[in-house]
Amino acid sequence: MVHFVGAGCGAPDLITVRGQQLLRNADVVIYTGSLIDPELLTQTRPGCKLHNSAHMTLPEVITVIQAAADAEIVRLHTGDPCLYGAIREQMDALDRLGIPYDICPGVSAFCGAAAALRAEYTLPEVSQTVIITRMAGRTPVPAKESIRSLAAHGATMVIFLSTGMLPALSAELTAGGYPPDTPAAIVYKASWKDEKVCRCTVGTLAQTAEDAGITRMALITVGNFLGDDYALSKLYDARFSTGFREASL
Repeated sequence: MVHFVGAGCGAPDLITVRGQQLLRNADVVIYTGSLIDPELLTQTRPGCKLHNSAHMTLPEVITVIQAAADAEIVRLHTGDPCLYGAIREQMDALDRLGIPYDICPGVSAFCGAAAALRAEYTLPEVSQTVIITRMAGRTPVPAKESIRSLAAHGATMVIFLSTGMLPALSAELTAGGYPPDTPAAIVYKASWKDEKVCRCTVGTLAQTAEDAGITRMALITVGNFLGDDYALSKLYDARFSTGFREASL
């Protein structure tokens, strides 16, 4: 059995209880060594075989799984594996081989970034939509999903895998409709011990990252959710009835 487990966004104690139990019971762990806190691996039992997928190709990962197909295998991914986890190709290969698997979700980096910022992405009368995306790089992006096209919505944006392209990112965000003074933030290694939060604007993203020495492993957040103006939620408004209480004003 193969368990795809989301390790969480960084801090070892942000793995889910289920994920932790699967990790402790595993006979084999294949982990994304470039992104997983090594402390997580200390929770494996004696004799567990560890494989760092940062040095492996997809066929090599599948070969390891095939060789241990009768064992409990944890495929440990950073964050939540459903986002930029490249798990579909692994699951398709397992389907072809008849090897069963399941998925244990994890805390995504976009959640960790919001926590680091002490922010809410969906503020009333500011933004009720969160766009999770990336700049086109070696992995292309469909034309209709370009940063410029998505920026036209003016929604909250969380941008993965783009820290090395910040001048181009700023230009695309601006061309799409965000004014250069739109609030933005760079969150480096959210929830890790060396987490760093840099608040800036769309126009100063590149310079802010350069000043902070950030070149990778960061999320970019953009939008007026980082500002100070918003409306209060109706959920707790005394004038608003819900299924659990009547309006009192």
